[in-house]
Amino acid sequence: MPDARRIFSDTSPAAEEVLLDLYRRMPTWRKIELIEDANRTARHLAVMGLRSRHPGESSLRLRRRLFGLVLGEEMATRIYGPLDEHP
Repeated sequence: MPDARRIFSDTSPAAEEVLLDLYRRMPTWRKIELIEDANRTARHLAVMGLRSRHPGESSLRLRRRLFGLVLGEEMATRIYGPLDEHP
């Protein structure tokens, strides 16, 4: 049975404790930077995946598809309109 106190199942307990200690001592601004970097990377990877599944689509249309993934299609349609309205 896995230890419920563990966060990373693929990391040794000692290494996990070092990492958690680093996060505890890290200034808030740096934690926010790390989250922003992770979000930027996730968006970039999502757009690359969309581009590979929809080759030849405009950047505007790919961005609209991304909004559908991030917000859910219903909310994206309410905010940005249906996908088929985008060039």
